[in-house]
Amino acid sequence: MAVDGDLKARFEASALPLMHHVYTAAFYLTRNRSEAEDLLQETYLRAYRFFHRFTPGTNVKAWLLTILYNVLRNRYRHRLAEQRRFDFAPVAQAYERIAASRDSGGGFGDAVFRLLVDGEIERALVNLPHDFRAVVLLVDVHELSYAEAAAALGCPVGTIRSRLSRARRLLQVALHDYAREHGLLNI
Repeated sequence: MAVDGDLKARFEASALPLMHHVYTAAFYLTRNRSEAEDLLQETYLRAYRFFHRFTPGTNVKAWLLTILYNVLRNRYRHRLAEQRRFDFAPVAQAYERIAASRDSGGGFGDAVFRLLVDGEIERALVNLPHDFRAVVLLVDVHELSYAEAAAALGCPVGTIRSRLSRARRLLQVALHDYAREHGLLNI
């Protein structure tokens, strides 16, 4: 949203003089000059865009720092999500190797998964990336439909199918030895 001339003048008069304070806070939060500069720039961009929401007579510095913390928190969450991203290629290769080594009669089916309750299975579930674990718990454990799981997680049904397929493969790889030890595979 564009800021009209009066708002622009008020923004320049009230927010720009506090730039050093906001930068200092950003620097102490990040301990990195480049990140602090990026945070400062994004904070002031958002502050400028939404200055029409600022209540005159309130603390401009507090408002700017709130924006700064929100920007930082969003970046932190984004970084965590990126770190949780998973390279599926090695698991896919292991899955293909396991699938090729078993005959078509024995498998790690959904019915077996639902019947087993064991620490090893719990550990395998806990070690799944969050997005995959959530889908397995909703669909396989709590028996929600794909559409219900998609609505609960706020994503398309196709994403649910994809995540569930990958999660089941991850579980199959993680539990392959366990399944063989308990006679669930004909290998």
